[in-house]
Amino acid sequence: MSASSEPVKDSDILDRKESASDYTDTEASKYDTSKAAAVWTKVDFFVLPVVTLIYFLSSLDRSNVGNARIAGLQKELKMTDTQYSIALTATLITYTLIDIPSNLVMKAIGPRWMVPTMVILWGITCTLQGVVHNYAGLIVARLFLGLFEGGLLPAISLYLSSFYPRRQLQLRIAIMFSATSMASAFSGLLAAAILNMEGVGNKPGWAWLFILEGLFTVLFGISCYWLLPNTPTSLSFLNKEEKQLVMHALHEDGIISGDEKDETYTKDNFIRTFLTPHVILVMIIGFMNGSTLSGLAYFLPSIVAGLGYSGTKAQLMSVPPFAVSAVLSVITAFFADRFGRRGLNIIFFATIAMIGFSIFYASFVNHVRYGSLFLLVPGTYCIGPPLGTWMANNSAPLIRRATALALLPVMTNLGSILSTWLLGAISPAPRYTSATITLLVFQIAIILCAALNIAWLARENRRKARERAAVGAQGQHSVVGENNDSIWFEYVL
Repeated sequence: MSASSEPVKDSDILDRKESASDYTDTEASKYDTSKAAAVWTKVDFFVLPVVTLIYFLSSLDRSNVGNARIAGLQKELKMTDTQYSIALTATLITYTLIDIPSNLVMKAIGPRWMVPTMVILWGITCTLQGVVHNYAGLIVARLFLGLFEGGLLPAISLYLSSFYPRRQLQLRIAIMFSATSMASAFSGLLAAAILNMEGVGNKPGWAWLFILEGLFTVLFGISCYWLLPNTPTSLSFLNKEEKQLVMHALHEDGIISGDEKDETYTKDNFIRTFLTPHVILVMIIGFMNGSTLSGLAYFLPSIVAGLGYSGTKAQLMSVPPFAVSAVLSVITAFFADRFGRRGLNIIFFATIAMIGFSIFYASFVNHVRYGSLFLLVPGTYCIGPPLGTWMANNSAPLIRRATALALLPVMTNLGSILSTWLLGAISPAPRYTSATITLLVFQIAIILCAALNIAWLARENRRKARERAAVGAQGQHSVVGENNDSIWFEYVL
């Protein structure tokens, strides 16, 4: 996520004649709370809509194949269930492989050029899916879709983590991540409308689904060259005093440093990321949540169709559970930021998902099973924001944060590969018995891993507090430039 590398470099984030270290406590004291809130609202107004719409289109263009499937894609291309799972897996393979390599490119050219280019390229690929005539053509298109779209989530996560203090981050990531839920909900509504174009231009309705959604993505990607801010100091709508407030807040929270040089980008810091217990535990959670989330994104229209709904009705009935997810994600993120608790947020939603999967497995009544979707879908989707935020909050310096936030989607994508087979070829509709049992067990494991991570982080904080007291300089040392192993770095639970 080299998108974020630029926001933390001296030459980009800081004015050439001033650095974050120049913002003294005296200067900071003149900013009252109300003014600070107004400044962050300004940042939100110009940063979040662009990022959220990018992620919305990413989710829409990646998962609309599920809507196309029940609209006739699989039948027209003469695909078996196994071949459909292979097509989904193809996307996820390139999606996973490109995460870390794309960071290197992003570091060199920055987010303002890299991200819009990615959007345009995957938009073109999505459009071309509408003109494929056979299974081989679909496979090629899905491979390129994953290639062009793969680095987006880690890039945007670290991009946002370079704009906001740690205690303000989850709400912003939740707003962005709600785009996934809204895309899944909107895709049903949009599909119901676009499929009415069946036969226009001698093309099936599912082809128009890819073509129209892809073309809109291309147009928006072009506009992002002007809409996407590159760094906090490139926000032209902030005056100098407001930029100082932003920079001081980021400096005080250890997000940026006026003297953090590229020597923090070392092999030791890179490797150390893979060995940190909290990173390992979050990665395990990411694998299990990614498997559940992608399974629902790709297969919920098919699951709803198996509950007695068909055609347009099946598309529309997949909308409400995702809409509930988007609302709950933002509401709970507000409280998670306020109290600085990520792990409890994850445990709460994993418990909700566990109950939902239990009902879906135990019941044979279609209306009851449909009702369980209002538990398992929000329970699954609302884990994403606290999970990514937890990883970002507790990884420092920048190279570790960038690596950790790239590793998390690698694990979620590996989980996604599993789900394409669990809900595809392995578990037949409409019961999806093996998949339901597996995903139910995953929710239990997520709860255990989150609890274990909370316990480890709390123990580390207590140890660091004792060591700070022993050196007798508590509160006199800046967290800036420290790695997360430092006694001056306090973990977020």
